Amino acid sequence: MTQILAHRGYSASFAENTMSAFMGAEKAGADGLELDVQLTRDGEIVVIHDEKVDRTTNGHGFVKDYSYKEIRKLNANKKGVKREPIPSLVEVFEWLKTNKLLCNIEMKNGLFPYEGMEEKVIELVYKYGLTDRIIISSFNHYSIVYSYRLAPEIETAPLFLEAIYMPWVYSQSIRAKGIHPKHSTIPDHIITTTMENGIAVRPYTVNREADLKRIFKLNCTAVITDNPVKALKVKKQYEKRP
Repeated sequence: MTQILAHRGYSASFAENTMSAFMGAEKAGADGLELDVQLTRDGEIVVIHDEKVDRTTNGHGFVKDYSYKEIRKLNANKKGVKREPIPSLVEVFEWLKTNKLLCNIEMKNGLFPYEGMEEKVIELVYKYGLTDRIIISSFNHYSIVYSYRLAPEIETAPLFLEAIYMPWVYSQSIRAKGIHPKHSTIPDHIITTTMENGIAVRPYTVNREADLKRIFKLNCTAVITDNPVKALKVKKQYEKRP
């Protein structure tokens, strides 16, 4: 059955990309997480979606201009009562060792190429023995290919905003084992044909009930959603069917 990956953690109920959101996703019964990584000025891997800290924290400016020590002082739970730091990838991996969750790491290196990001992420994946639980994705497909070359045993999956012709052929050509398409741009028959060709399909970001139903009905590999609780509720309707 379709796996449920919590987009930036359980971001419908917690501040996105925080340890609370990740722990909330585990508690909710998600199969895994999706999170985003960037590099600080001194080369530490931190978990945050935007290139700038303005939207999700009480700070201003680019992630790349902060040192790790400086960025840890920001509050990533801007609208909440509880203060939360931006997590480091090390912190997330330490916690992943206590559970069985999958983890989709999106490398946010489209705008800034972040020198050495792939090496740093892969080194940590090896260090924590998580090679079979990690999927590396990015809109920067050069980065996906480079990651595969560095570590062929870690699954890679290109992200797509637009529809792509015969995505299984493209995926095979770059040695990716999966694709992460925008759910509204991939038709049913392309999802099924891609999976029939041995490529995993994990559409994002699927939050509406009608869209979730469509994905579960197709028995898609996984779904990336802000609300794992809602997704699980919809999934149960399909599990009961013969």
